[in-house]
Amino acid sequence: MAESLVFHFTLLVFNFLMPVTPYHFGPSGLVGYVFRKWIDFPVFVLANVIVDIEVLWVNYLHLGWPYHRFAHTLLGGAAVGLLWGLLAYVIQPVLKFGMNIIRINYTPTFKKMLLSGVLGIWMHVLVDAVYHYDVKIFWPFPKNILWRIIYQHQVKLICLICLGAFLVLYMIPTFKQFLKKR
Repeated sequence: MAESLVFHFTLLVFNFLMPVTPYHFGPSGLVGYVFRKWIDFPVFVLANVIVDIEVLWVNYLHLGWPYHRFAHTLLGGAAVGLLWGLLAYVIQPVLKFGMNIIRINYTPTFKKMLLSGVLGIWMHVLVDAVYHYDVKIFWPFPKNILWRIIYQHQVKLICLICLGAFLVLYMIPTFKQFLKKR
């Protein structure tokens, strides 16, 4: 009995650590930036964050465990990703404005936005499936075969390394411009 309570308390604590932290920005920023010719960068990165609205909603409504439900599956994530891609298409001027601020060339297309919405959510779901027990990535199959293929601290470390790599790649053009001016 006490072991079961400790296990569920541990799951509860770990389920709250990942959604409220910026870890997903590392892998999504790196992949989105490297493949920005084919992936809509802001749609892809924001998809990695938007999907956790589900977790916040489940907690807000006190629906209990599991916290990761429909949107945290490949099937549900595809539907949510397509909806996000459609919404992003509508708010394209806002995304263009943001990309101008951070000085990343941005040429959106409807197809790229839809694809990026789906791929961004799938990336998030993949990271969460390794990190969280309650993610049923291959729903309707109930087992999460990806949970703990690596340890949670390793997932966090990989996410932080990806963030560092993204920031280095993002800063390279700035350093090149600075060196040309000298």
